Amino acid sequence: MEFQNELAKLGIDLTEKQSKQFEKYYQKLIEVNQVMNLTAITEKEAVYRKHFLDSLEITRALKNQKNYTLCDVGSGAGFPSIPLAIVKSDVQVTIIDALNKRVSFLQNLLKELGLDNVYAFHKRAEEFVKEKREAFDVVTARAVAKLNILAELCLPLTKVGGVFIALKGSAGTEEFLEATNAIHLLGGKLLEVIDFVLPDEEEQRQILVFQKVKKTPPRYPRNFNKMKEKPLS
Repeated sequence: MEFQNELAKLGIDLTEKQSKQFEKYYQKLIEVNQVMNLTAITEKEAVYRKHFLDSLEITRALKNQKNYTLCDVGSGAGFPSIPLAIVKSDVQVTIIDALNKRVSFLQNLLKELGLDNVYAFHKRAEEFVKEKREAFDVVTARAVAKLNILAELCLPLTKVGGVFIALKGSAGTEEFLEATNAIHLLGGKLLEVIDFVLPDEEEQRQILVFQKVKKTPPRYPRNFNKMKEKPLS
């Protein structure tokens, strides 16, 4: 896989600075991964394909949006938000993650990459929403939880008129069918499903895009344990 060629298909033309940022991101990820479990994928081409390129497939859903605010829930090692922030300097990105040591990694990474359009916080979504309820144009989540739980975490953070984007594997549509009522209850409506396959991969992946069409009832999100014990259906 030629990373830049694949990005060109998405309408992304990397500058030399951005290419160097991705290289530094890879090096830092592998270095810190030796002492902290950030990723099971470590081979360079696989990281570029399965993490960087996969994250940037989200641009298919964002199309020509500019100057928007984005919150990435449960970002882990920074996916999809940091690859997006590298290629879109006009996007204001907020990352929240429940694990403090991951957030420390991200904060150090942001300094090394020179990204001043990204902020990382040690917060749980159900707590962060008290400060930033319905505050973001775009809310994203990648491989965090099943969709009915994700929707309860993410839609309360999404502005009415904004979008919640879930990056999923091949089970995305099945999860949506289970979560249809929950998404409606939380103020969301399915806008589109984008199917794609990464280069040299066989598994179909999906990006599910939900429009926030009405305010989320104030009682949501619930405590995370309650979400897990009794997910909305």
